[in-house]
Amino acid sequence: MAKKTAAAKRVGMEVSIAVSYAVQLARAEAIAAYPITPQTHIVEHLSSLVANGELDAEFVNVESEHSAISTCIGMSAAGARTYTATSSQGLALMNEILYIVSAMRFPIVMTVANRALSAPLSIWNDHSDIMGARDIGWIQVFVENGQEAFDHSVMAFKIAENHEVLLPIIVNLDGFILSHVVEALEMVDQATVDKFLPPYVPLHRLDPRNPVTMGAFALPEIYTEVKMNHQVTLTKSYDHILKVWDEWGKLTGRQYHPVERYRTEDAKILLLIMGSLAEVAEIAVDEMRDQGLPVGLLKLRMWRPFPFKDLRDAVNGAELLIVCDRALSLGGVGGPVMSEVRSALYPMAQKPATLGYIIGLGGRDVNPGNIKDIVARAQQEASQGPQEEFHLYGVRG
Repeated sequence: MAKKTAAAKRVGMEVSIAVSYAVQLARAEAIAAYPITPQTHIVEHLSSLVANGELDAEFVNVESEHSAISTCIGMSAAGARTYTATSSQGLALMNEILYIVSAMRFPIVMTVANRALSAPLSIWNDHSDIMGARDIGWIQVFVENGQEAFDHSVMAFKIAENHEVLLPIIVNLDGFILSHVVEALEMVDQATVDKFLPPYVPLHRLDPRNPVTMGAFALPEIYTEVKMNHQVTLTKSYDHILKVWDEWGKLTGRQYHPVERYRTEDAKILLLIMGSLAEVAEIAVDEMRDQGLPVGLLKLRMWRPFPFKDLRDAVNGAELLIVCDRALSLGGVGGPVMSEVRSALYPMAQKPATLGYIIGLGGRDVNPGNIKDIVARAQQEASQGPQEEFHLYGVRG
């Protein structure tokens, strides 16, 4: 149980609305967005806050998600604290601009309400949208519940806007499973957020009195060096992310880690999951523990920069690691998280056998019984040696 602060207030609220309040408390100055299920409630509520005079910001209605992120570039370049949100095909439509945002070091904050990509058309949750944007050069984190969505939406601005970072950040929350549910949340007041998050002071900005060039043409002689600088900056942002999370932990009692651990102290079998299904996995772990199985759970919160050392420390001593992906890497070996994890563990002299299962595609239900079944199957396969390249769990017919 997190300790309560003097400024804390516990309320029941839809998670999407909580995210919009976090953006309001962060005093966002510029918002451009286009509605797409299931993130629409976030920007709808923000537009109401702006229209009612409760948030002093420019809200720009645009004709597409491509236009939304393009408009955000202009507003961020002019020096405004900038926010947007999207999902699924909307994120895919933004794709060519997402690389520009990070390469030009605009500290835009974006919520992605994760949703399956077409075709066939699905409005339900999985992680295929964000996995298609794995290499866009943004900081990326995953949240498990509404409280985490609120907290990370506030912290994101402080992380992104630090002059040693100046990178955009995506806060991933599962569409519908989180975005449209009502949870009991511990809010903080405006004075607390103002103390935590100072006004944004841009390092560079467009100003007719002091003209600058942004994103200019680069010859081959310098392009590689620019990309290397981006890679180094994104990797080094890890330390600043931890500092901000630690500061928020001291302020609210809610401490976050790149790899969260649940009942892992003596675990020989570890599950690894991202997002809201981690809470389902907790129930399964508790039930398996009651049955005497030494099972624990890892929750991968930080996706970019990837927390190599944290993951290696977390799996040390385990015999079997079961990675549950929410996206399919078509034509590859399993899922993108599985590929990343296996690569991250490669240098370890003693590492667990690592198996991957792809679950919950297109919103397919995953319950504690499914998680327990996956563990049983993985134990059997590990004892026999791998029989398949990957496991798409729950395929019918």
